Amino acid sequence: VLFGSGEAVPAEEKAVRPLTAPYLHEDAMITTDVRGWFLHHDLAELDGTLNVYALQARVAIFENLQFLAYKDGYSEFSDDNGNNLADGWNDIGLGLKLALFQDVGSQFFLAIGAGYEFGVGDDQVLQDTDEFRFWLSANKGFGRLHLGATGNYILAEDGKLDGAAGNSDMLTLHFHADYYLTKWLSPVVELNGYFVQEANSSATPGFHFSGVDAVSVNGGEDNDVITYALGFEVRPLVESLGLRAAYEAQLNDDEESLFGYRWTFSAVFEF
Repeated sequence: VLFGSGEAVPAEEKAVRPLTAPYLHEDAMITTDVRGWFLHHDLAELDGTLNVYALQARVAIFENLQFLAYKDGYSEFSDDNGNNLADGWNDIGLGLKLALFQDVGSQFFLAIGAGYEFGVGDDQVLQDTDEFRFWLSANKGFGRLHLGATGNYILAEDGKLDGAAGNSDMLTLHFHADYYLTKWLSPVVELNGYFVQEANSSATPGFHFSGVDAVSVNGGEDNDVITYALGFEVRPLVESLGLRAAYEAQLNDDEESLFGYRWTFSAVFEF
């Protein structure tokens, strides 16, 4: 049952929760769930990898209001030989989501949200930045086919000079499609876009590439990153537990990008 809707959602009409960009890709549904994440990220030009371990929680406070603990976790940087280069804690991101429209019958959901990232993470893993986040999410189902979109605006604080590598104002866009193939399997396709709106102060040039959602690296206004992801969710035990995996790579051509490719593994349990 979607919280507060008074209607049970048929299994084939239930959308898969976003598989990628876990800190930024937010669906429009008001639910209570926990999500565990593991990201293995090849950093391309930097000749290394980043592993991220994170746990999210979402709580439906009222039928149209949800509390989110959307960012936390632990990050590990390694070189291509597996040698540890740095590790430490990520920043903490908390927010609220307000449902503007939720219609189970038409499978249409619309919500807005706001959050704040507290710069309590470690500099050595390119965290320790404060930022505001505002977003709009929409989901629409067509029977077994489910589509979703999220747009975020990230507003960096402290003149964008905090953290080890600065930070930037950023617009991010996320698109999702999944299909309920069987009661235990849904294939998923997603697109993610990260567009720097205002790079950090010229007093601190920083790096000429964007850290997208993984780390706080300021990037420049010419360092946009667009990625595609292919994945799936399986529900081998109960429908309330989803086990998911996705492969993600860059779609646009940017020789200075550090994105490389990413494997994302996650589990979602809804109450």
